[in-house]
Amino acid sequence: MSRVRVDLNISLDGFATTTDQTPENPFGDDWGRLTGDYVATRTFRERVLGMSDGSGTTGVDDTYAAGYFEDVRAEIMGAAMFGLHLHGDDPDWRGWWGEEPPFRCPVFVLTHSEREPIAFANGTRFEFVSMAPREALKAARAVATGGDVRIGGGPTTVRDFLREGLVDSLHVAVVPILLGRGVRLWDDLRGLEAGYRVTAEAAESGVTHLTFEREDGR
Repeated sequence: MSRVRVDLNISLDGFATTTDQTPENPFGDDWGRLTGDYVATRTFRERVLGMSDGSGTTGVDDTYAAGYFEDVRAEIMGAAMFGLHLHGDDPDWRGWWGEEPPFRCPVFVLTHSEREPIAFANGTRFEFVSMAPREALKAARAVATGGDVRIGGGPTTVRDFLREGLVDSLHVAVVPILLGRGVRLWDDLRGLEAGYRVTAEAAESGVTHLTFEREDGR
């Protein structure tokens, strides 16, 4: 049965975004601190960077990185994750990932801006839609053909789906840094753990992987 999944990196104080970006450094230094252990994995290097030399870490972080891609047949993301907050006026913007986006499936980008779909040779297809969470999930499931649907981010989009009770599996990689500002994942989600089975696993990097799985097994 199709499951709805989330994977996010957050800081110890719960932030899943950073605020130190500049025009010269659009991701900022803090983004590298937040995602560095994930980026260092063999899976990320192969799947996202196209590196086939076998380099990268292979421990607990890599196990979760590999799980990130397993059986995902459709994705939903917010406009900022695609980059529309910075490039919304550029009709030629095709996302951060070049001509080989790592998704390899239909991706629904939630936005109020009309844009034509963008298709890539590796199976990635970005559709730009103005939909509420339940409506977007229905559209994603229709093309997922029984596979999983991932809510890719950012945290505001993820919170919208969590508040609606639409997420079956939430994996949070808690990175041992303090950011102090940004968008927090946990805001307005008091009592979220109810109805989930929660497990934790520590990685060699110091990252703690928290997983919330629905107790009803959906």
